[in-house]
Amino acid sequence: MPTDSRRRSIDRDRVEAALDGLGDRENLQRWADRFAVIADPSRLALLVCIHGAREICVSDLAVAAGMTDTAVSQALRVLRAHGLVTADRRGRVVYYRLADETMHDLIHRVRPHAPRA
Repeated sequence: MPTDSRRRSIDRDRVEAALDGLGDRENLQRWADRFAVIADPSRLALLVCIHGAREICVSDLAVAAGMTDTAVSQALRVLRAHGLVTADRRGRVVYYRLADETMHDLIHRVRPHAPRA
């Protein structure tokens, strides 16, 4: 990615290293979009609950998160649309789980898990 030729840098090598670290702008935008989705406390709570349960249905997730089934379903639609959770239908019940290892790792970093008492 070219730098702004009208601006003068102090350390060109550091500017190049910063640009290399920045990487692809489209990928950066995808991550910004993902972070915007999980910035909502209810959606983040659902992700943490799903992480803890490994997989869980809407009704059980609503109980765990202290939300209504309708609110959980609406939030799960958003999380699914952004590729953060996947669904597996078993008969009439749909189970949700985290879609990728990255979200699993992120939840571990944001909320270290202590053993239950």
